[in-house]
Amino acid sequence: MGWLSILPPLVAIIYAIWRREVTIALLLAIITASLILVGGNPVFAFTDTVERIVDVFGSAYNTRILLFSLLIGGLIQLIKISGGVTAFVDWLTRKRWVNNQRKAGLLPALLGSSIFIDTNMSVLTAGISSQALFDRYHMSRLRLAYIIDATCAPISVLILLNGWGAAILGYVQETQVADPVAVMVSSIGFNFYAIITLILVFYTVISARVHGPLKTMEANCRVTTTSESLPEATKKRYMLWPLILMVSSILVFMYLTGDGDLRQGSGSESVLWSVILATMLAFALLRFDAKKPTKELMHEAFTGMGHLLPLVALVLLAFALSSAMGDLKTGEFVAGAIGDFIPVWAIPALVFVLSGFISFTTGTSWGTFGILIPIAIPLAVTLGISPGLVLGAVLGGSVFGDHASPISDTTVIASLAAGCDLLDHVRTQLPYALVGGGLSVILYVLFGLFYSS
Repeated sequence: MGWLSILPPLVAIIYAIWRREVTIALLLAIITASLILVGGNPVFAFTDTVERIVDVFGSAYNTRILLFSLLIGGLIQLIKISGGVTAFVDWLTRKRWVNNQRKAGLLPALLGSSIFIDTNMSVLTAGISSQALFDRYHMSRLRLAYIIDATCAPISVLILLNGWGAAILGYVQETQVADPVAVMVSSIGFNFYAIITLILVFYTVISARVHGPLKTMEANCRVTTTSESLPEATKKRYMLWPLILMVSSILVFMYLTGDGDLRQGSGSESVLWSVILATMLAFALLRFDAKKPTKELMHEAFTGMGHLLPLVALVLLAFALSSAMGDLKTGEFVAGAIGDFIPVWAIPALVFVLSGFISFTTGTSWGTFGILIPIAIPLAVTLGISPGLVLGAVLGGSVFGDHASPISDTTVIASLAAGCDLLDHVRTQLPYALVGGGLSVILYVLFGLFYSS
């Protein structure tokens, strides 16, 4: 389709920025893609759009993601009405483990950095457990969204003992490179964006300072605390037990679905099953320990799901758009557009930028891995560039584009877990992503000059 293949994601991005309405932006992008694919016939474009959205549920992975995104709303609501979050915050405060903004920021940063098995688990656990702490210490939910979004993917792509590592190793092996494991391991030190992003996160946490649009939004944030008495500390189990069960169950299910290898486990299955178990436990605690009526709990659970329905719709449309991008071969076109006359020293930097653009326009870092790794590794070997350097550029660029994209499912889930507006999260995180991306480009140019000399 040539240049037409990048028109749908551009439509989505431009409309989302212009009107601040992501749902309509994604729908318009899908319609645009359908019009291109069916040759401009509006009737066929309409039916193709509808069926493409329906076909999202034809993928078990997609369906699991949508279900857990919906169910987590019920879990959050049950935890919220239990008083467990407030009790947990009160317990941390009385123990003086968390008594200022710096320590409040360290909780999600450390959780996001230590849970590297699955990004969704990392984001959800760090976000849900920290919302009330950020409220108490007058820190915006946007700061929380930035912290959890900027730790989960960078950590997962640096500590590759997870599904990310398994997928990346599979892509590298397909290139027939001499030592795939060595190439993957060597890419860790060359993944400049992930490293810089983690440095920026911990600078933000330790200094308790924010910059750019995030500083403006934080200044306008008015968090109020109530004067009512705090719940008994024993209530903290209403939050801790379901979250502990969710995290531990994910690890167990990853082990079981991976036949004893956590790296080979199914993240989507493990997260869905674990969220269901955690929701059941929260429901049981409130029903039999707190003595709340079943009818009330069911109402609250569905209310929580309803709160997340708009975000679930966004994920649904993002999946449908990703499918359309695959049919249009957007990624392949962008990758081929680099041409045959690029200086060797510029290849690593260009691969980083290209990965970022593909990930940004498609909303998926994993999809970018699959598109560019089979192209970039053979290119590096042919030109005499370190394969690890080029692989690091692909991985870092993909995460960079994912961070900056308003149609990324990780971005959506981060705003969901933090309880903030999606577009506000994108707008306040973007300057940090651009700083990390700009520094990464400079480093790739320098290393490209060194390794090509």
